[in-house]
Amino acid sequence: MTFVTWFSALNPILQALLATGFTYFVTALGAAAVFFFKEINRQLLDGMLGFAAGVMIAASFWSLLAPAIELSEENGVAGWIPAVTGFMLGGGFLFIVDHLMPHLHLGFPLDQAEGIKTSWQRSVLLVMAITLHNIPEGLAVGVAFGAVGAGIPSASLAGAGALALGIGLQNFPEGVAVAMPLRRENFSRWKAFFYGQLSGIVEPMAGIVGAAAVLLMRPILPYALAFAAGAMIYVVVEELIPESQLSQNTHVATFGTMLGFAVMMALDVALG
Repeated sequence: MTFVTWFSALNPILQALLATGFTYFVTALGAAAVFFFKEINRQLLDGMLGFAAGVMIAASFWSLLAPAIELSEENGVAGWIPAVTGFMLGGGFLFIVDHLMPHLHLGFPLDQAEGIKTSWQRSVLLVMAITLHNIPEGLAVGVAFGAVGAGIPSASLAGAGALALGIGLQNFPEGVAVAMPLRRENFSRWKAFFYGQLSGIVEPMAGIVGAAAVLLMRPILPYALAFAAGAMIYVVVEELIPESQLSQNTHVATFGTMLGFAVMMALDVALG
């Protein structure tokens, strides 16, 4: 029995758990860079953050919004209604979480921490910022596998796998982005790695929620797909792109974004 045959026979929720377990593993892999380096070239980091942004932008359309529109039209509903509604709800959800959850963006001083005021240490606030990135990513992967399990004609196991692979690729720089600053602040390698990998643990949780929601409430699928897309675009515009431009490495970050978009688009079209 091949891996694909074995995997396709699994329950969709278990598929989502394994897929998001992979994306979490890549986050941990990025965080493990602290065992080899104490510093990372800022241009390289900005390019990697741009790459992550490009992957998320491409995934938002090719893997989420386009299937949401297609599925709505197959059900006799104007495609733009669930797409726009879910998209705005996803962005609104992250807006609320962004203003409630204490966090600190990469490269900003402690007095510019966002969310409810707290006495949490800088290290915890940095982890919380990356954790915000991972909520919509886990939801997106979970919803994609839930759509396959629900028997949606436009959904495919290969397409859901391509999405998980793309999200996994862009999780590597996110793991680096949270662990390296902690290492620079004289955290031990193990402690910096622990916090770095911890930011990705939310993805399997969100993936299970996304897959279960689709399987239990199939009519909401177009809205769920668009919701995940809206949440991811919010993260890209609110956090990833500004952070990648913070050190004025604009061309590196921009080309990183274009490369990430191209890679995710190729994965989705080729495999989906």
